[in-house]
Amino acid sequence: MPIPDPAAFILANTRLQPVPHAPEISLWLADEVTPIWKLTEEELGELGLPPPFWAFAWAGGQGLARWLLDNPHEVAGKRVLDFAAGSGLVGIAAMRAGATSVLCADIDPFCAAAGALNAAANHVSLAFIDADLLDAPPPDVDVLCAGDVFYEKPMAERVLAWLSTAAGQGTRVLVGDPLRTYFPRSGFDLLAEYEVPTTRELEDSAVKRTRVWTLSARP
Repeated sequence: MPIPDPAAFILANTRLQPVPHAPEISLWLADEVTPIWKLTEEELGELGLPPPFWAFAWAGGQGLARWLLDNPHEVAGKRVLDFAAGSGLVGIAAMRAGATSVLCADIDPFCAAAGALNAAANHVSLAFIDADLLDAPPPDVDVLCAGDVFYEKPMAERVLAWLSTAAGQGTRVLVGDPLRTYFPRSGFDLLAEYEVPTTRELEDSAVKRTRVWTLSARP
């Protein structure tokens, strides 16, 4: 079902607020999970939808954004893909750190509007694609970022194979993850560890220990 005005929906049901672990960036975020989830289902006329990932700053994304802001040389002058971008937080951090361009990819129908609003709020420009990139070879970029993508087994398996292909092609693969259930530690090198403020509505604790990793190219 087409969304009449996703930007208007986001502006009416979220508020612009600093990201706890990357306060240099402000996003249009919801304060509570259940109300925005129900409203999203009503707006789309569909029940049983996954959570509106675009409406929250998840721990993995916050950690990865923080790391990019603190290590701008990793993306400065480079082409970046923010995979499963949600709010566009990681992509915004990459642009703030000096990336030449950022392509945000997410299949959620609200994410393009959320990403555009958030990019505008932070005075950067993001490109967006709503295709499922896992169905094709990884695009030609210098750095591929992925935050919080290992929460579901079937997706985790697809994502790992796809990220491994990207790493094998010479792309720098960066992952932010708080050791979710299906995060495969094998092949990943730890870059940083943070205590990320979050909420018990989203996570099992008010502060989530979050790691930033790089994926080694596999033979």
